Amino acid sequence: MAEKNKKTLSTSLDKLSGYLAPRKGLIPMLGMVLIFINLLLQFIFPGSWLASANLFLHFGLLIAIFGLMLAWAL
Repeated sequence: MAEKNKKTLSTSLDKLSGYLAPRKGLIPMLGMVLIFINLLLQFIFPGSWLASANLFLHFGLLIAIFGLMLAWAL
């Protein structure tokens, strides 16, 4: 059972790597979109919890940095 899970995980990672290799900027762009959404939330819902916590800003920054590191590795 554990051997099958390892094989499935390995196959899934191979497919994901094959998809992301020619699209190196996809994940950083997703992070930038989340940062832009945070900017819009500051003007659309000022003072709300979502705008004051800057949730999309922090999450988008983490996604963008992870995407850059992943693109560099691929």
